[in-house]
Amino acid sequence: MIAFYESTVEEAALAWLESLDWAVKHGPAISPGELSAERRDYRQVVLERRLRDALARMNPDLPAEALAEAFRRVTHPEGASLEARNRAFHRMLVDGVTVEYRRPDGSLAGAQARVVDFDEPENNDWLAVNQFWVRENKHLRRPDVVLFVNGLPLVLIEFKNAADEEATIWSAFGQLETYKAELPSLFAFNELLVISDGIGSQSGDAHGRAGMVQALAHHLR
Repeated sequence: MIAFYESTVEEAALAWLESLDWAVKHGPAISPGELSAERRDYRQVVLERRLRDALARMNPDLPAEALAEAFRRVTHPEGASLEARNRAFHRMLVDGVTVEYRRPDGSLAGAQARVVDFDEPENNDWLAVNQFWVRENKHLRRPDVVLFVNGLPLVLIEFKNAADEEATIWSAFGQLETYKAELPSLFAFNELLVISDGIGSQSGDAHGRAGMVQALAHHLR
């Protein structure tokens, strides 16, 4: 009999994502302090370089100051609550980020900076990271897999062992609820949650929206 573990499901999911042209990285390999680090500390949940590169790639006509403003606004969505910040981020993801900048003649111009290319999915940066440690306040947590689109952590996946009667997909859901309470910075960017034990799976969004989840799922190839 083949042993069936939670890690088996995780590895199979990563292999499937890789077959769909997602880049796959092991979380510890890109952690702070490593040669291939993609963030300065565990409090960062956005992969800065990937987002800046994507903004520049998708908005070639915008000057550096407008791209910097787009980066600042999308990484610091406004709102008094987690749900409000997530809605603000959601709108920027769908509609683009409103920015203003000075033309060479000194006049003021406005534009919408695109964050995701929904028309040409291959223009986006697709990255799956497993064992992605996040620190917030006194909590240090490690979601199983985080899917980044253009450096933004849009999807969280939690796995459980189908052979363990107590480790159901609903216990995985409970784990995600814990993450939501303890890691609000990560969930400000969340668009889709997935739970699976390798046999049964469920997906949904953390904040009661359906349209964007369906659109994103379609473009996640």
